[in-house]
Amino acid sequence: MNENRPEDSAPAAASSAAPPATPAADEAPRRLLDAGSLRGLAHPLRMRLLDELRLNGPATSARLSERTGESTGTISWHLRHLAEHGFIEEEPGRGTKRERWWRAARGAIVLSATDFDQDPATRAALSVYQAENLRRQYQRVADSLAADWQGEWRGTGSVTDWSNLRLTPAQLQALIDDLSAVVTRHTPDPDAAPDPAARPVVVQIQALPRKDPERP
Repeated sequence: MNENRPEDSAPAAASSAAPPATPAADEAPRRLLDAGSLRGLAHPLRMRLLDELRLNGPATSARLSERTGESTGTISWHLRHLAEHGFIEEEPGRGTKRERWWRAARGAIVLSATDFDQDPATRAALSVYQAENLRRQYQRVADSLAADWQGEWRGTGSVTDWSNLRLTPAQLQALIDDLSAVVTRHTPDPDAAPDPAARPVVVQIQALPRKDPERP
């Protein structure tokens, strides 16, 4: 099972991104997590910090402390871990020796859960990562549904479930690839000026095999 957290805006596998220039979203770098980088990321607060930087732009440890309610010392410690593993980097031309600005590294974080089938030592990190990623996806949807949208944004969006498809593994992967390609076509150039009428949008694709009680 693969998880993709497309990171310019996101498991059983996952992907992520943040700014300097690349030509188009489908050309953004992709990083496959190995055991070391997975353990470096698989912590609820680190995943939240990466999301904060990815979704809301560069920030200092003090700003991230205000957003999360954690102490600046704790935030700084987790930011160092993220930087050591290449998930974040310093924002060029900003900050001082006392106040560093951090941004998410650009590109998609990709996790293939089957890569760790023979690595029991990494199973705990994999479980933490998958559970936290799923929780954060659910929370984004719940926040959107609970928000008081006004004007033309009221009533937009969709939560849809097709649970009775019957596909082979190859057909399921083809479906996932097609859906990802559609999202990529609608992803704006990260270096272009944003449309003033645009808002951030959450797109989640969850295409997973479902257990059949009649089959092992």
